[in-house]
Amino acid sequence: MDVIRENYQFIAMGFAHTILLFVIAGIGSLLLGTLLAALRVGPVAIMRRTAVVYVTLVRNTPLLLVLLFFSIAGPKIGIRFTWIDIVINTGWGQIRMTNAFAGAVVGLTLYTAAFVCEALRSGVNAVPLGQAEAARAIGLPFSGAMRHVVLPQAFRAALPPLASVQIALIKNTTVAGTVLVVEAFYRMKLLLNDYPADRWWIFGAFALVFVVLVEIYSLVAHRLERRWRVA
Repeated sequence: MDVIRENYQFIAMGFAHTILLFVIAGIGSLLLGTLLAALRVGPVAIMRRTAVVYVTLVRNTPLLLVLLFFSIAGPKIGIRFTWIDIVINTGWGQIRMTNAFAGAVVGLTLYTAAFVCEALRSGVNAVPLGQAEAARAIGLPFSGAMRHVVLPQAFRAALPPLASVQIALIKNTTVAGTVLVVEAFYRMKLLLNDYPADRWWIFGAFALVFVVLVEIYSLVAHRLERRWRVA
């Protein structure tokens, strides 16, 4: 237990990176996933096919390969994020959002957006067809019907699977440690190397924090679901 007490600041800074990865990639994946879902149900055939190809390709690719692409292969073909160099000094250490962090955010966003798209598409399918027809009957174009009529209802219907996708994103942030982002999993490996005799305390502490994070998010999603159901 002493290893946790003596290194709580080191652990906290790791989870600060984890939470930042989750928040930024979560927002990005929701925006991109919504766009992909709109393209998949849209009237333009080439857009539908493009969205289908993207979702099929990304969903069948391991997340680790996506992150390694932006870490190793991407820079060799000119995909770099070296212009991002944000360092936030806190009393417990530094939060560093640099090239590796930005690559992890982009990889997590692109990967999670494919699953957001499919969850949201199930919500769109749950909206009665008459709703879209009524929107078009009053003169709304496709984009207006989606924005004002279909998507608001689709988000309500798809909230449980969307919440599951975002919970998976919290846990998927641990993969970013393999591309040298100093998030929670990366720092856990460092502690295991330095304190092998205390590995059970280290495993237990990190697992407990992840459980707390997931439960907090689940509670927020559950309350939002209840509010939307009442509304």
